[in-house]
Amino acid sequence: MKRMFIVAIILWSSLLPRLAVAQVDPHFSQYYAYPLWLNPALTGVIDGDYRISGNYRNQWANYGKPFSTAGVSIDAATDKNVGVGLNVMNMSAGDAGYNYFNAMASVSYSGVKFGRTKTSQIVFGINAGLINRRLDPAKFQTGSQYQPVTGFDPSIFNGENVNKTNSSQFDAGAGAVYFDGNPNHMLNPFVGFAAAHLTQPKDFFASDGTDRRLPVRYLVHGGTKIKLNERLSFTPTGLYMRQGNAEETVAGVYASLLVNPEFDFLVGGNYRFNDAVIPFAGFHFKNFVLGLSYDANTSNMRRLVNGSQSFEISLSFISRKRRMLNEEYFICPRL
Repeated sequence: MKRMFIVAIILWSSLLPRLAVAQVDPHFSQYYAYPLWLNPALTGVIDGDYRISGNYRNQWANYGKPFSTAGVSIDAATDKNVGVGLNVMNMSAGDAGYNYFNAMASVSYSGVKFGRTKTSQIVFGINAGLINRRLDPAKFQTGSQYQPVTGFDPSIFNGENVNKTNSSQFDAGAGAVYFDGNPNHMLNPFVGFAAAHLTQPKDFFASDGTDRRLPVRYLVHGGTKIKLNERLSFTPTGLYMRQGNAEETVAGVYASLLVNPEFDFLVGGNYRFNDAVIPFAGFHFKNFVLGLSYDANTSNMRRLVNGSQSFEISLSFISRKRRMLNEEYFICPRL
């Protein structure tokens, strides 16, 4: 029981913005499958007319109600070099009493094209919308409620004084991405940069009277698709993200094996430095891509979670009915 309380305190302190100017945004291990969260410049960057993407993450299920994060996005390309999209994400911190909700509309411009086939592009994007964070102090479990003899006593005051429990604010971000989408090339590199929370929404949960704000989240992502032959390709990828005094570095590689004209098998993995190994498997069938991953913790946190790791599933669909593409259509810069 004591260990459970320690875990709850650690997880809660990592989420509560007033305790540290650090990373507080929820995110996915399969970040490459959730493009509008990754970079607004990826809005409408698809080999079709519209795309629907969904991710779901479940973690620390051994400790009461698990932490869960769900995200859904839809974006569309037009013949005017403009992409439009909408992204919604919600994270519930299990029994910890914290909820994060974000809804953002995005628009991109893809008119910067070069090369003989015009499949090398630089795309710029912006997004704007709402960020909502809620606290439920009644669900807090802290060390002050633990008694040496009787154990945990929820009737004891948890020691947390929270003046505001709900905050909704305007939020905005921007990004850019370059990619070589020529399917005749052996290498198709892509690289992007994005910044979220450019408005730096105020942290109304701070109780020390200071004017604290949500830090800007900067990230750089990239990789290259390596075409070995008509059936097999590899895609090494990387991500560096920093928010406040917290940072995250991820490196990985994925293989795509063409089984038949309608089915590709996908397998690979990522390593999140000083945190987790993340194996991945999935498939590409017609217009659908399904991915499954598992976070195997490699940090000291694994001693506390006691085998309770993180599972994640992603599913995307691209419609290719209305948009007429050139014979040398570009390759979307993602898995």
